[in-house]
Amino acid sequence: MIGILIVAHGSLADSLVECATHVLGQRPRGLATLDFIGHADPDERQKALQARLAELDEGDGILVLTDMYGATPSNTLCRLLEPAHIEGVSGVNLPMLLKALNYRDTLALPQLVERIVEGGRNSIKHISEPMCHAATGR
Repeated sequence: MIGILIVAHGSLADSLVECATHVLGQRPRGLATLDFIGHADPDERQKALQARLAELDEGDGILVLTDMYGATPSNTLCRLLEPAHIEGVSGVNLPMLLKALNYRDTLALPQLVERIVEGGRNSIKHISEPMCHAATGR
C-alpha cells in the first residue's frame, strides 16, 4: 500500500485528515501528518519528515501532499524525493486526498500522482447560479 503523508503549515494537515475520516467513516491506515507550526530549525524539520517517511514506508512508495509549492513543507521535501518511491504534490485539497486514498491500492505511485493532480485541478470550480441550479434544481 502506498503511504500518504500530508505536510502543511499550521494544523491544515490534521484538519484534512479529520475531514477525510468524516467522509470515509473511519481514519484510513497508512495516512500521517506533519504540521509545520512557527519557526523551527530546517534540519530538525527534515529529520521529522524523514522519520514520518520511514514510519509510512511499506515498500510501495510514499505520496507526500503539501499545501503550497515553494514554501517550507515543499522545500523540505525537495531534499528527500526519490522518483517512483517518494513523490510530492503541492496544493493539497480534500478531493485530492480522497482520490489518493481511493486509488493508492490499485495504481503505482507515478500513476497515482498523475490521477490526483488531475483530480485536484478538476475539483476547483467557480460556483455559479447555473451550476447551483443544475445541482440542486434551484
